[in-house]
Amino acid sequence: MRTNFNLHLNKTLTATFGLLLLLNAACKKESAPAPSESIKSSATSKLSTNAIGVTGPKGVCYVEVNNNDIRNVGNYYLSTGQQLFDIAIIFAANINFNTTTQKAELFFNTQVTNVLSNKATYIQPLQAKGIKVLLSILGNHQGAGISNFPDQASATAYAQLLSNAVTTYGLDGIDFDDEYADYGTNGTGQPNSSSFVYLVTALRQLMPTKIISFYYYGPAASRLSFNGVTVGSKVDYSWNAIYGTYSVPNVPGLAASNLGPAAIDIQSTSSSTAASLATQTVNNSYGIYLYYNLPNADSHTYLTSVSNALYGKATTFSTGIPITGVNFYQNTNYAGTATAAIPKGNYTLAQLQAYGFVNDWASSMTVPSGWTVTMYSNDNFTGTSWIRTANTANFTTLSPNANDVVTSVKIQ
Repeated sequence: MRTNFNLHLNKTLTATFGLLLLLNAACKKESAPAPSESIKSSATSKLSTNAIGVTGPKGVCYVEVNNNDIRNVGNYYLSTGQQLFDIAIIFAANINFNTTTQKAELFFNTQVTNVLSNKATYIQPLQAKGIKVLLSILGNHQGAGISNFPDQASATAYAQLLSNAVTTYGLDGIDFDDEYADYGTNGTGQPNSSSFVYLVTALRQLMPTKIISFYYYGPAASRLSFNGVTVGSKVDYSWNAIYGTYSVPNVPGLAASNLGPAAIDIQSTSSSTAASLATQTVNNSYGIYLYYNLPNADSHTYLTSVSNALYGKATTFSTGIPITGVNFYQNTNYAGTATAAIPKGNYTLAQLQAYGFVNDWASSMTVPSGWTVTMYSNDNFTGTSWIRTANTANFTTLSPNANDVVTSVKIQ
């Protein structure tokens, strides 16, 4: 069951807000008691993630950072070397309501503040592996939520706070979760038909190249269109919120490849159920598989039941970089500084740099048997390309000369 532990800290981010209500008939998870302290803290194209580099659904993983280290998302690999997870979500920041100013505030609790403020420690290492990092936003029992902004201006103002946080902390996007708002508390308004549409419309305009996702739950799930504008035309992904079940989110405007009908709680959903849900996801050609509650303990045996069904590959756990992979060398004949072993996947320059690669630097490389490497002279897989299926001792012998010009790479 997903719980809301957040206690709040640091600077305040505010926006004019008026607010809403929700009574969920069947709750998928338990509502936690309100936090014992509240200290303020500050804080359309469908995008690809390219973390796994294999055919199959993207893995999206929520981490309760109050209790678990989000860096563990990057420790799970497929047996062939690719990352298991494509998207990691920091759970969670809050929408609070200031009764004095009558404004909504963006709050980060102590643990969330630690992750965001130390982005070089917690966020950037995941991004270097190709994993996108999002921040989840949900209510906090104070009457404020994503479904009760009274007008377009207040929704836009709050979207600006979220965009600012993404920029400040180098995040890859925002995930919306319409829970724990307790609409009506503190004299706030009830859910209305325009609020969520206004919010995602404004956020998409502010963040045209970032990911916006929707945890399909709460009042927002039945308020996905207003004045001809759909939420599905503004968000990139949506997924089922009921763990241990298979249910397709009804979000007009999103294709099957952008939807996740299967959702599991790693610490409570049985491995047989998780595997069955994965098989249904593949058989029905949906593009997302949702994981929640990744613990600090090694869970690769459990996750293998899922990855075998999704990709036909087992899951491994490693706190370091896998040993098997492609190695690039600074000099010809495999001499000079070498990169760490780079597993299968698609790597921009920024992603290669996590393995010790330097732009316009490589002069030779070793390739595991049966693997194919496509090298590109420019970033993002553009420019001149070279395809190699074996060790290459001297890039100057390639046609055209590939010495000291490689910038991005695809490894299969």
